[in-house]
Amino acid sequence: MKKAIVIGATSGIGKGIARVLTDNGFKVGITGRRTELLNELKNEKINSYLIKPFDITDTLNVVEKLKELISELGGLDLLIISSGTGYENENLDFEIEKLTIDTNVTGFTIIADWTFNFFQNQQYGHLVAISSIAGLRGSREAPAYNATKAYQINYLEGLRQRAKKSSNSIYVTDVRPGFVNTEMAKGEGLFWVMPVDKAVAQIYKAIRNKRRVVYITRRWGLIASILKRIPGIVYDKM
Repeated sequence: MKKAIVIGATSGIGKGIARVLTDNGFKVGITGRRTELLNELKNEKINSYLIKPFDITDTLNVVEKLKELISELGGLDLLIISSGTGYENENLDFEIEKLTIDTNVTGFTIIADWTFNFFQNQQYGHLVAISSIAGLRGSREAPAYNATKAYQINYLEGLRQRAKKSSNSIYVTDVRPGFVNTEMAKGEGLFWVMPVDKAVAQIYKAIRNKRRVVYITRRWGLIASILKRIPGIVYDKM
């Protein structure tokens, strides 16, 4: 039986991925800050989940918690980072920006680094992270969110380069969703907001196929190509 960990499985995409993995024969370790929500998920299929509550911004204890969970699972084949945060911040409140950076940069990095090194040592493994199409350009409404997602996109590319240089069977997948119907979908006038189940099904397919980069849903790949090509002088006025 393959072993997986989902970082941030209390709601939204992370919770959906955890369910799909157990439906496909994985033993899954689930993490998050809200213990009661982890227990609710575990109770759906009690023999398929192990829980380990922790906050990825608690960098002094994250690694120890991961080691404990992997030991309890009996190994690790796949780790998915689905924990993240982001807020509209019209007034540039530093505390809001710091919370986003602490989660999407610092917390993300400690998980990604440790997991990649773990897979290097065992000579195989698959690291998946949920970044965002938002990482392709800046945002006046949520500067830190878009900037931290750009960080994740570039960091994952660096890890893929490392994996390619290695002789080990290590894969790194960058999942870039558009708007998904979760708590993270904030703001007025959002379009193409996809159901969680549809997003999760496409993410699982990308994981199975060991994709490098995938836009969720596929139509957001078209938006991505347009976003990349908008001249700065035009984008600044949008």
